[in-house]
Amino acid sequence: MTEVADSLTHQSTNNAHALLGPPDLEVVNMTKRFGTFTALENVSLKLKPGTFHALLGENGAGKSTLVKCIMGFYTPTSGEVLINGQVESIGSPRDAHTHGIGMVYQHFTSVPAMTVAENLVLSRFDNTNLINWKKEFEDLSAFMETAPFKVPLDMTIAQLAAGQKQKLEILKQLYLQSKILILDEPTSVLTPAEADEVLGLIREQVTDSKLSVLMISHKFREITAFADEITVLRKGQFAGNGRVKEMTVSEMAEMMMGEKREPQKVEKTLHGEPKAVLEIKDIHANKDNGLEAVGGVNLTVHSGEVVGIAGISGNGQRELVEVLAGQRPATAGEVLVDGQVYTMTRAEMFKNRVFVLPEEPLRNACVAHMSVAENLALRTFDRPPQAKGILLIFKAIREMAVGLISSFKIKTPSPDTPVGNLSGGNVQRTVLARELSEDHIKLLIAANPCFGLDFAMVDYIHGQILEARNRGVAVLLVSEDLDELLKLSDRIFVISGGTFAYESKIEEADFAAIGQSMAGH
Repeated sequence: MTEVADSLTHQSTNNAHALLGPPDLEVVNMTKRFGTFTALENVSLKLKPGTFHALLGENGAGKSTLVKCIMGFYTPTSGEVLINGQVESIGSPRDAHTHGIGMVYQHFTSVPAMTVAENLVLSRFDNTNLINWKKEFEDLSAFMETAPFKVPLDMTIAQLAAGQKQKLEILKQLYLQSKILILDEPTSVLTPAEADEVLGLIREQVTDSKLSVLMISHKFREITAFADEITVLRKGQFAGNGRVKEMTVSEMAEMMMGEKREPQKVEKTLHGEPKAVLEIKDIHANKDNGLEAVGGVNLTVHSGEVVGIAGISGNGQRELVEVLAGQRPATAGEVLVDGQVYTMTRAEMFKNRVFVLPEEPLRNACVAHMSVAENLALRTFDRPPQAKGILLIFKAIREMAVGLISSFKIKTPSPDTPVGNLSGGNVQRTVLARELSEDHIKLLIAANPCFGLDFAMVDYIHGQILEARNRGVAVLLVSEDLDELLKLSDRIFVISGGTFAYESKIEEADFAAIGQSMAGH
């Protein structure tokens, strides 16, 4: 009886959703604070039934916070969600589902060892304990016949290509009879052809008034092709909205990037004849899923200059930095340091005086359970005076750590404290101390070095990078913070879709062109 009752409940809920068109969704004066940090402030948005609405903004603009408040992952500090004009309390994704709202996340949520059919059944919100697989397979086959995408029901998720996996994430929501789809960067793992196919089929559902879509995206090409309206957020606040057909890409880019910003004046030492230190020649590299992330980039960084690479997350910059740091193999091309082929091993890093400040330092540059002293010695533990043959001299390791902790003002209870116990800023100080304390640094590669840090720490790191540049170090700075790049760089590049889409000296930088290039237009 329980099985029958649950099945009937599932069917009646789905049928109720199926008989109705998409509801009217409105967010009114939404604010979300995390402690003293305001991620979203007084934001309103209206998603009309049967429309495709794009949500734009730089990284950190508050887009994900807004949709998580709609979905019930977060409880807003203030503000309301209205469904068909009625205030509704949405405390969980299950609550959102009762109103026909479903979300397709940026990362796949399917279980790799299970089949497509099993994952579809698993996605349901009912409490079925017994499953009649013969009946389920018949129902799923009937559903797949009417679905806009076709994915084999008996294949395991591990056997699917990335495009099929993304289609399945959307199929889950259609199977659950969601009438409002929230899509978080749905094409980030797809080729352009796959992206056009997926968004085109969703667009048909919207045009037929079967769905409404709210899509987080950075790609103007997709927005101009598929969206009806846009809402733009900037630094957690509403920055504007409008109908796509009535706006130019330049207007959308300006709304997203904000007012034109001039490079902040900082003291930069003038150097004589620059010397090429880092040369990147036709480098190609793949993402984790095998699709190409870096599509043949060429770049030279000279001594005593900062070359900045701007770009919205997911355009190949992470993979490029990982190639240069020896964490990801290049599929083609070569890297030269001082005119010699450089293969990114630890020995070559030491020989060529290459130092790296990677993104997410606790994950990419530290061993969390090891002490601050041990992490500070990761570059030098096997060389005198910290080592004698195969023996480590722990007294020397600790003495060096005490000096660096003092010089770089690392706040730690002791040198023996696990580095994972420190605050984010002090983890970053630890990495800075290790990477910048040695003499004769030739090349510094820094990736989003100030992400998530407070103003004082940001100023400190900027000062360290500029000091290195002014004493002749070649600096490659990869950042999603345009103000940071305008302040520190001597030349700026924009990476989009794995290739460089813009290049200029910083004093000649065209802000509108940078914005459009970052957005892939």
